[in-house]
This record gives sequence, structure tokens and C-alpha cells, in this order.
Amino acid sequence: MVRHNNQLPDNLPQLQNMIKRDPDSYREEFLQQYHHFQSVLEIFRLEPDKESKSLCESIMFLAQVAQCYVEELTTFPQTIVDILKTHSTTLNSEMRNTFCRALILLRNKNLISPLDLLELFFQLLRCPDKALRTFLENHIITDIKNMNAKHKDMKLNSTLQNFMYTMLKDANPKAAKMSIDIMVELYKKHIWNDAKTVNVIATVGCFSKVTKVMVASLKFFLGTDEQDVKGSDEDSDKEVNLKGIMMTNRINKKTKKRKKQLEAAKKLYNQAQKKKTKAESFNFSAIHLIHNPQGMAENLFKQLQNGNERFEVKLMHLDVISRLIGIHELFLFSFYPYITRFIQPHQRQVTRILQFAAQSSHELVPPELIESVIKTLVNNFVSERNSSDVMAIGLNAVREICVRCPLAMNEDLLRDLTMYKNYKEKSVMMAAKSLILLYREQIPMLLAKKDRGRPTEASAEIKPKQYGEINTLDHIPGTEALLTAAPDLEVGEASEMSSESDDGWVDVESDDEIMNEKRKEITVVKPKETKSSDVEDQSDDEDEWETDSEAECGESDGEDSNHEEKSKDKKSVNVIQTNKKKNEKSTTQKCSSETDLTTLNSKEAIQELALTKLFTDADFARIEQEQVKKKMTHNNRKRQLEKEKSEFVKLDDIEMIYKKRKTDKEARIESMQKGREGREKFGYKDNRHDPFCSKTNREKRKGKNFNMIRHKARGKVKKSFREKQLALKKHLMHMKKMK
Repeated sequence: MVRHNNQLPDNLPQLQNMIKRDPDSYREEFLQQYHHFQSVLEIFRLEPDKESKSLCESIMFLAQVAQCYVEELTTFPQTIVDILKTHSTTLNSEMRNTFCRALILLRNKNLISPLDLLELFFQLLRCPDKALRTFLENHIITDIKNMNAKHKDMKLNSTLQNFMYTMLKDANPKAAKMSIDIMVELYKKHIWNDAKTVNVIATVGCFSKVTKVMVASLKFFLGTDEQDVKGSDEDSDKEVNLKGIMMTNRINKKTKKRKKQLEAAKKLYNQAQKKKTKAESFNFSAIHLIHNPQGMAENLFKQLQNGNERFEVKLMHLDVISRLIGIHELFLFSFYPYITRFIQPHQRQVTRILQFAAQSSHELVPPELIESVIKTLVNNFVSERNSSDVMAIGLNAVREICVRCPLAMNEDLLRDLTMYKNYKEKSVMMAAKSLILLYREQIPMLLAKKDRGRPTEASAEIKPKQYGEINTLDHIPGTEALLTAAPDLEVGEASEMSSESDDGWVDVESDDEIMNEKRKEITVVKPKETKSSDVEDQSDDEDEWETDSEAECGESDGEDSNHEEKSKDKKSVNVIQTNKKKNEKSTTQKCSSETDLTTLNSKEAIQELALTKLFTDADFARIEQEQVKKKMTHNNRKRQLEKEKSEFVKLDDIEMIYKKRKTDKEARIESMQKGREGREKFGYKDNRHDPFCSKTNREKRKGKNFNMIRHKARGKVKKSFREKQLALKKHLMHMKKMK
């Protein structure tokens, strides 16, 4: 077959298209281009530092059609790999990028193994070409992600990880920095989020001699929480924008473009709602996966003391060390005197240093070490020679430290700090009250009696722990409520109970009645019949005494109040008083014996309940309700605040100052506009009965331009005596002529 106007040998894109459609028919043209590639390659090897556009075109052409002629191009991928390995630093940048793109095409067609290609690309990270390094980084991350999309290839991942760990120790700082960035990105994408990756970054990256690698490794252990906060903020902003689009579509004119925007907005809004309803997944942060946290903390502290890095890098060291100590409850006693030196109001980033001091506190640290930190903090911050903001920050920092180590506070110092509850500045007053509230929950005996608050069942059960003491329970707290609860609770009732407990409102009176009735059913003691032959008639005083004795003993069987028979003979008052004393003594003994019996029976029942029963949602709701009731008094039904211990200390908890802060102009304008909503318009008000009636000239003049009424605005000017004389003369002359 003769082809007219055959331009295929010169038009490679057209030839490429034809070959993909019918490879067999265009085998000769392909072989011709392949021989041309070999000849151009030989010429290139003579001068590898010069650019060869024909070689680049031939390589891209062969990479595009390689899947059509696999046998002929068996050695083609290895040829390109050898060129890049041999002449990686001397190649022209455009040619080097072309060779890498050709290898990626071959990788996508499974014509080259991923391990060989990734090893080559890691070696190319040493090249002084920033654009190439960024391109290779993106491809490595994407390729590893695609390989682990369906299932994780553990063997391949292990081989790649071992190779990447050697790259972290590379002499080239750019290659080492790129390697740590790739590992961190793969961890964030939940591809290499195993303990092996974390420990390599901890042991190699955090102690690298290259500052950029060390800083990137430290940020890896600090930056996961910040990203979660940013992600939640972005989701909330997106949701607000979606609502705005839906509102504008209702008001504006209906068009096809706006209709498409509305559909896209609804789709994104539905996705956001699905994310909210989706069950929350709890992932351990990287700092939990470290195998030897004690050794890492000690080595980081040595590096901090011996190093000469910038202040920002030192703060990163302190942050990581404090998190390691707090989460893993480590012992690093020399850390506390070191950080105490920086606790000064004029110190740069002092609030962050206070945050690190709180993070490094836990219950296993000897209280003497933490107490020295607290005393330094109080002496330097909580003093009237400082401003109210400094005092409030100091008290907040003391509270955060005492949350994690309550035994570090002594009684004298605590009572001195609680005196600031009556301070003139609100920020200091609120900070002192928060410290009082904390020790009401932890160790109320350290507080003054007036600061302990009203006693509750929960406060009565609080027993301060000694240093190193662990409270072990043989039952689930609050399960005593199940002994008196209804046997069958519906799920709806459980949800109502949980909602009530969340809101902080519980029907205490009704619960008390139920508790008393059920308790009587369980621990009833049969009353003994008594004869009333000794006392024939009871006076009103005796009736009152019986009522009081029943109130004191809630589980009394009413032995003295319900007499079946009354005697008719009257005795003397001395006999009545004697009987009253006897009855009072017997009632007291009966109350104490019944109380001990009830307590013993309830403990055994609670232990048996925890071992034999599977709790339902209704049971847990009842338990939660009982725990809330314990923290209440009869006169105050508000739920008491309880400071919960968290792994990381939030900087806002230390910098939290209760006062009105200065705002910028935009915020002030926004607040002014909010205050004007629902208010009558400021300005002139037309108070006429009929707003459509005509206006006077004086009213119309207010809306006219000034130039129109300027001549009238001058007003009347008083005439001089001479002007009045001439005017009178003129008037008299005029009157004379008229006659």
C-alpha cells in the first residue's frame, strides 16, 4: 500500500496516535524511530552536559508507545535510569525533567518496578534543582499512596522505609530535609502511620545535625493538634458560606448559573452534615508511639543545654520534652530548675513557658520539685506590684499546674492565693475563684472552711490521696442507683435522663422520694410490737419528740409513733421523761445498727451487680444522674464545674483574662450595627398625624440647596439712624405726592 503525503516519520504525535490504534501496521515506523533514538543517544553520551531536544522527543515518544512493543523496549527503562544515575548533576535541567516524566509514564504502565524508580528519585533529591525536587516529592507521595490504596504492601513499604531512613542520614541537607518532609506527609495521610516511622523520626530526625531536619522533626511531634483545629475552622467557614449562597439564591433572580451554584452548595452542605454525624475516630498522636520516651526526653534535654540554637528552636525542645514528661509520666528532675529560670514577667514568650511547666507536671513527680516552681511563679507574677493581667496569668498557670499535681500546693500558700477572690480587678478575682473551685474538687481540707462550699455527697466521699497512692475500686461508682431504679427503662427515658443531666437540671425531690421508697423495700426491718401499759397517755411534747426522732432516723420502723393501744391512766411527768430517755436511746441504737446493716448490704449488692450484670444505656443514664445528684445541694441545683485533666495544656487557659479587650475599628462598627438592629432609625422624625399633608415653606426650605436660599439666610439687618431718617423722608415725600 502506497501512502501519499506520508509525514509520519517527522510528525511524532501523529505517529504516536496511529501506533496506539494499530501497533502491528506501524511496526516499521516504530523501529525506525527506535534506531534513531539509539543513534542520538550515542551522540549524547559524548557530550552529556549539552541539551539535545531530539533525544528528549525520542524518549517521550518511546515512553508513550512502550506498552505496544514491550519486547522491543525491554531495556529502555533501564537505559534512562542509567543515564540519570550517571549524569544526574551534569544534565540539563529540562532534559532531566523530561527523563523523569518519561520514567513516570513507564511506571504508570507497570513497565518499571516501583522500588527501582523510588530509589532513583530519592537519589535525585540531591540535585540542585528546587523545581525538580518538588516535582519528585509530589510523585513519591502520590505513588506510595496509590500503592497502598486497596491494601498495604508491607514488604514493599518496609523496603522503602529502610531506604528512606538511610536518606535521613545523607550528607546532603536538601535530600535529608526532603526525606523527612515525605515521611511526615505520608504519616499525615495515614499511609505510614506506624510506630516504625515515628521512632525513626524520633531517633534520627530530632537529633540531626542539620537544623532544618531537626526543626521539621520537632514540628512533627507538635503540629498534629494545630492542624485538627485548622481543619475544624475551615469546615465551619465553609458551612457559613454555603448558607450564604442558599440565602442569596432566594433573593436574587433565578438563573442557570445560580441554580448550578445552589446544587453544588447543597451537595457540599450534605457532605458536611455527614461528616458531623459520622462516628469520631480516635487516633493516637505520634508522641504516644515512641518506644523509649525516657531516653528521648533525656537526650533532647542534653541537646537543649549543649546546643546554641535560636530561641524559637529552644521553645520547640521545651514543648516536646514537656509533652513527653506529661503524657508518659517520666522523671526528669533537672528539667524543673532549668525552666524555673525563665519564669519572669518580662521574659519573651513567657506564657508558652508557663504552658510547658504545666505540661511537665504529673502526680508521680515529687511535690517538692513542683512546689518550687509554683513559689517562683507566685513570687514573680502574683504580686500587687505587677499589673492585673500579669497577676491573672500567674494564677491561671498555678491552677493548670495544680490540676496535674494537686499535692504541690501547701495550705498556707493556697490560703494566701484565695484571698485574691475579693480583689478589685475582675480578672484576678475570677482566676482566684477558679483555683478555689479546683481544690473543692481535689483537696477541700486545704481551703478555709468558708471556701469549701456547701457539703454534698460527692465532697463527703473525697479522700485526698497521698504521694504515689492509687485508688482502686471494686465497683463502678454510681451503680448504687441501679438498686433503687426501675427494672425496665425504655431507651427514650434513658435519653431524656441523659439530656437532663447534660443540661444540669435534675428533679432532686422526686428522685429522693423514689430512693427512700426503694430503700425501705430492700432494707425493711419488721417492727416489734410494744406494750403501752407503762405509759397510759402521751402529751403533745411527746408527740413532737417522736416526730423528731423519726426525722433523724429515715429508716425507722415507726415503733414509737404507731401504738396500737393507748393507756388511759395518767402518770407523772417524771415517768414520762424517763420513758422518753429510754426510747431515745433505743431509737439511736436502732438507727445506727440499721445504717450499718444497710451499708454492708448495699456494698455487697453493688459488687455483685458489677460482676453479674451487663449495663444498658438506661443503666448508664441512671448512673450519670446519680453522680450529678451527689454533686448538688438541696438549695442549689446548678451543676458544679469540674476541671478535667487533659493531655495538653491549652494556651488560652493560661492567657484567659476576664475583661473587655481592645477591639479594632471593624469590630466596633460591627457591634454598633448589631446594637441598631430592631431600633427606630436615628434622625428627624415626622410627628404629623397625616404624613401626606402639605408642608410649610419653612419645612420645605430644610431640603433645598443652600445656594437657593442664601439670600434669605442673611436675615434682617438693623438700620442706622441716618438710614431711618432717609427712609422716613422718602415716605413723607411719597405721601405728599399722593395727595
